[in-house]
Amino acid sequence: MHSPFLETALAAARAAEVVVRKYWQQNIDITIKADASPVTIADVETEEAIKAVILAAYPDHGFYGEETGKTRPDAEYTWLVDPIDGTKSFVREYPFFSTQIALMKGDELILGVSSAPVFGEYAYAERGCGAFWEDKQARVSRIATISAATLSVGNLKTLAADPIGWAGLAGMVREVNRTRGYGDFYHYHLLARGAIDLVVESDVNVLDIAALSVIVHEAGGVFTDLDGQPVGLDTTTVCASATQALHDEARRRLGHLNPIA
Repeated sequence: MHSPFLETALAAARAAEVVVRKYWQQNIDITIKADASPVTIADVETEEAIKAVILAAYPDHGFYGEETGKTRPDAEYTWLVDPIDGTKSFVREYPFFSTQIALMKGDELILGVSSAPVFGEYAYAERGCGAFWEDKQARVSRIATISAATLSVGNLKTLAADPIGWAGLAGMVREVNRTRGYGDFYHYHLLARGAIDLVVESDVNVLDIAALSVIVHEAGGVFTDLDGQPVGLDTTTVCASATQALHDEARRRLGHLNPIA
């Protein structure tokens, strides 16, 4: 059975889907935010719908949304929400975008829901309860070597400016079994259900990957930043893998293996 927290998160994701479908392929106006990222009325209304569901159930919880920022920052529990992760995909009308909902207790992420309604799939997990993709148990692969792995990469601008990291990534591309760039939610879903083995990104926001980190972890995978640190509010990079051995080797190749990981 789902916990009350997870039931609330899933209900919020369903409320978000209603708004997303309302605006999908409707040629809506786009505003460019200060960080040069796009925002639409769909983003704002979707976040409002999510926030209404969550705070109706847990009015004392904190909320950190992509569009509305932080409320109750000192609360024991904080919900992390990106209403439409992949707004650029949304406005250009291809379905690689999702709603990301995570719950943090103190400094620990304990729950994640990743819903991609137009793409047609969802995944969720809660600490200690396993991960699920389309309500089926999700489990990572057992791939432990670079040569046997399928690698997917996402945002890489910062890594591209790092000579050691970029050369390391190039070396992995030459060696891995297969390379793809699925991006956003999708390669983490694939990782969690054992369809790919390694994901590298160097430019993310925690709201993009908080829920996904719980899902991959509960599916048996490893999910940290490139320095091997757990996901937190300041996380901007990702090395996620099916196994610890693969994770360590990828970080070594990228020049990010250190003794405190």
